[in-house]
Amino acid sequence: MRRAVVDIGTNSTRLFIVEVSHGRIGDVLERRTEITRLGAGVDADGRLSDEAMERVFAVLDSYRELIDAYGVSDAVAVLTSAVRDAANGSEFAVAVGSGWQIEPHVLTGDEEARLTFLGATSERDPGDRTPLLVIDIGGGSTEFVIGTGREMRFHVSNQAGVVRQTERFIHSDPPARPELEALAADVREIVRAGVPEEWRRAVQHAIGVAGTATSMASIAQELEPYDPDKVEGYVVSASAVGDICHRLAGVTLAERREVRGLHPERAPTIVAGAIILLETLALFGLDEVEVSEHDILRGAALGLR
Repeated sequence: MRRAVVDIGTNSTRLFIVEVSHGRIGDVLERRTEITRLGAGVDADGRLSDEAMERVFAVLDSYRELIDAYGVSDAVAVLTSAVRDAANGSEFAVAVGSGWQIEPHVLTGDEEARLTFLGATSERDPGDRTPLLVIDIGGGSTEFVIGTGREMRFHVSNQAGVVRQTERFIHSDPPARPELEALAADVREIVRAGVPEEWRRAVQHAIGVAGTATSMASIAQELEPYDPDKVEGYVVSASAVGDICHRLAGVTLAERREVRGLHPERAPTIVAGAIILLETLALFGLDEVEVSEHDILRGAALGLR
């Protein structure tokens, strides 16, 4: 069966077209990412702006063409933090379904965690009982999912995301030290409050999915162009994340756009993402993170019905 999944997130809109057979992902036919910043201003205004929605709609036009070109009849969209939080989120979801014939699913935190964990562990040995932390740093929220094998045992979706934290704390170019310190302190407080210490102590290995983690792997390897095969399974040390964060925070936005391995459209929010990842690793007592391309897109292709 051929499936198309569109992930309409706070910071990006992504397309995943795959063959699914007997509960496994086969050929990946198409994978696209566009930075659309749907959640810009939601933290302050509580609504999706017309401009942000139009950016997503323009991308959906091109994605619909690809879905049709591949002959896909089963197309779904997952909508996460920005749409959950916005007063007009349900109206936006209806527009996606009626305008592009893509079935919208506004995910609850529980659903988002389940699909994220399913995607991240889908190609791993289900008999491996190592306690895993899956870290999904998004635009408006970050999901922490803890489990073993294919069993999710704990999850939390918190209000720390790259767009949200950037809008709240970073107002200088390059960011001022007090801004970075305030952002880091806010993330530490959010993570401590959201994940009990006993769960943080239990974790032995971390898998990072989505844009921040994949950007860290790409920057560390200076990939140009981006190569998902070199990102999948790449291990980034906490010290390397710290070095990258320090380098990115020390230059202007224009200079960050030129950093080898970083998509230019991620430059405005990558400093916040690196800080969230760095603080997470420290609080969980982890000295490295395995980066994976297997995220909620894969989970939705397998587990969304």
